[in-house]
Amino acid sequence: EEIINNIPKDRVDVIVVTDGARILGLGDLGMGGMAIPVGKLSLYSLFGGVHPAYTLPITLDVGTNNQALLNDPLYLGWQHERLSGPEYDAFIEAFVQAVTKRFPNVLIQWEDFAKDQAQPILDRYRDKVCCFNDDIQGTAGVVVAGIFGALKGIDAPLTEQRIVLFGAGSAGVGIAELITQAMIQEGMSREEAKERIYVMGRNGLAHTATEGLDDLKKRFAQPHEKIAKWGVNDIQSIPLLETIQHAKPTILIGTSTQPNTFTEEIVLEMKKHVPRPIIFPLSNPTSKSEAHPEDLMKWTRGQALIATGSPYPPVEYEGKTYTIGQCNNVFIFPGVGLGVIASGATRVTDHMFLKAAEVLSKYAPILNNPYASLFPRVAQLRAISRDVALAVGREAIAEGICNNPPDDLKKAVQNHMWEPKYPTMVRKK
Repeated sequence: EEIINNIPKDRVDVIVVTDGARILGLGDLGMGGMAIPVGKLSLYSLFGGVHPAYTLPITLDVGTNNQALLNDPLYLGWQHERLSGPEYDAFIEAFVQAVTKRFPNVLIQWEDFAKDQAQPILDRYRDKVCCFNDDIQGTAGVVVAGIFGALKGIDAPLTEQRIVLFGAGSAGVGIAELITQAMIQEGMSREEAKERIYVMGRNGLAHTATEGLDDLKKRFAQPHEKIAKWGVNDIQSIPLLETIQHAKPTILIGTSTQPNTFTEEIVLEMKKHVPRPIIFPLSNPTSKSEAHPEDLMKWTRGQALIATGSPYPPVEYEGKTYTIGQCNNVFIFPGVGLGVIASGATRVTDHMFLKAAEVLSKYAPILNNPYASLFPRVAQLRAISRDVALAVGREAIAEGICNNPPDDLKKAVQNHMWEPKYPTMVRKK
């Protein structure tokens, strides 16, 4: 609390906070993770128009389990193994109490926490303070936007899709949850939606009789009775190929960080059941991507609808150039933050991310060309963030979670969009 009170600011609208445990694909960087909050807040200002003076990057130094850092005499952080259990939870609670006491209207964005901490922290605080986890909800929002765009481009209904999520960490389960919410919005029950979503962890497909399932996987475990009818070799360890053969997915999403796992055999098996498979190898960096767009295009003869987690150059195939859209959270979180600030929202809900996804999908180039990218150009991000903010703000007001909502939300959003300008100065003689 003393440290928070020493911050020389009277107003903070957005905090991005990490504990450095899972920085991109680099792992535990301890205090070295500070570049992530700084970078994310730069994007808030650049694309969302959030004034940089009203942002605050924070790294919670709870130690590190990175042995190289523990042995490095020049490491600036606390050279101690990471706190865990009740000690860790108490530290997070102290942080939340201190920061919301000093800045009661602040939006907290949790960033790059380890899998075993990210979801519990979100579950603990999402209904108490204004916060969201970008790795869970932001990722889900941009992935669902990509799915919406792809389905609009090929004129296919969401309710008829079957989805395999390869990677059952916090990001994968977050994607599954928002897809479920989208299907419910289309008229399905929660159980009907979950029947169409297959989540895979390191031990294969998650089902209700799988041994050692963690709480994340239990949320989307398929009924054992259904899977038992498949007649697989080992029901306790069902690999991706067998899952594809029996589930017949139309959408395949990778968040596993296991490189080259979407093999030609797997993709061709998927192609048997759907003319234009939607395939998102999202793991970062490119060295950990589940597949490369050039291979996917070749294996599907140019029919795959692809988005990736890392940037890739356009793919040339049989005389056509395919632009590969990057499924990047920057298309979502700046607009969400701006919408929260402008509307006076006190919470961030999944439906707000669903509205953001709907807006982003309207910018998909594939809507005008069935072989174009699923995501727009970065140059459009300022306009996208403004439209996302409007949709998010309207949803927050409709849900009744705003303190003193503005009479004119559109004007409020515009007024909150800071632009860097050098004032014209004239020297008086």
